[in-house]
Amino acid sequence: MRLIQNMTTIAEYAAPECSVPNRVIKIAVIGGSGVGKTALVVRFLTRRFIGDYERNAGNLYSREVQVDGEQVTIQVQDTPGVEMTDNSINLPDHVTCSIQWADAVVLVYSTTDRRSFDLIEQLHQQIVRTGGASMPPVILLANKADLLHLRCVDPQQGPVLAAALGCSFYEVSASEDYSQVHKAFHRLCCQLAKQQPPAPAPPANSAEKRRSPLIPRPKSPNMQDLKRRFKQALSAKVRTATSV
Repeated sequence: MRLIQNMTTIAEYAAPECSVPNRVIKIAVIGGSGVGKTALVVRFLTRRFIGDYERNAGNLYSREVQVDGEQVTIQVQDTPGVEMTDNSINLPDHVTCSIQWADAVVLVYSTTDRRSFDLIEQLHQQIVRTGGASMPPVILLANKADLLHLRCVDPQQGPVLAAALGCSFYEVSASEDYSQVHKAFHRLCCQLAKQQPPAPAPPANSAEKRRSPLIPRPKSPNMQDLKRRFKQALSAKVRTATSV
C-alpha cells in the first residue's frame, strides 16, 4: 500500500510509466467521526488492523491489485469525519471534492453510534446533489459489528436504509473480520471495473515504422552526381576516338 498524500485537496496520482497503464479505480470513504473509516481502508488494503489512529486529515492511499484477473490501481480517499449541528451536517470542502473525484463512494456508520447512522441519509443526499446525472455508485457499511454490548443501531435498520437509498449493505468488523471488509470493497471494485473501459493500447512506434525494410533507402545525391559525371566523361572520350 502506498500513502500518496496528506492534503486538504485531492491531486491525481500519476502511476509510473509503463507500456500499458493500469486502470485506476477511485473510491471515497465518507462518514461521521470515529466510525472507523481509516481502520476499514487500512484493513482492506493491507489486511492489518491498527486500533489507534490520529485524527484523519484526508489521506489518499493507493495499491495495485487483481480484479477479475486484471491488474488495476485502486486509490482510496479517506476523509475527515462529518459532524452534525442543529439537525444539519457540516460538510468539509475536502469531502465535497472527494465526492466529485470518486468513481464510487463508501458510506460508513458505526453500530455503536446512533448519530453516525442518522448522518447517512443526509450524506447520501449530498452525494446526489454533487454527482448530479453522473452520480457515483454508493455502498453502505456498518462498522464495529463485534461490539454487541455497545450496539445502538438495530441490525435491521441498516438493510432497510440501504434499500431506501438504492445501495448495497454490509455489516462488518474492521477489528475482527478481514474477509467481510474485503468482500464489500472487492465487489465494488469488480462493479466499477466492468463499467469502465479498458486501458488504451500504447500507440504504435513510428520510429519502428521508419526503420521498416519495406521502405527503400533513398540513394545518395553525391553518388548520382558522380555517375552522371562519369558518363559524360566516357561519352567525350568516345567522340574524340571516333573523330580521330
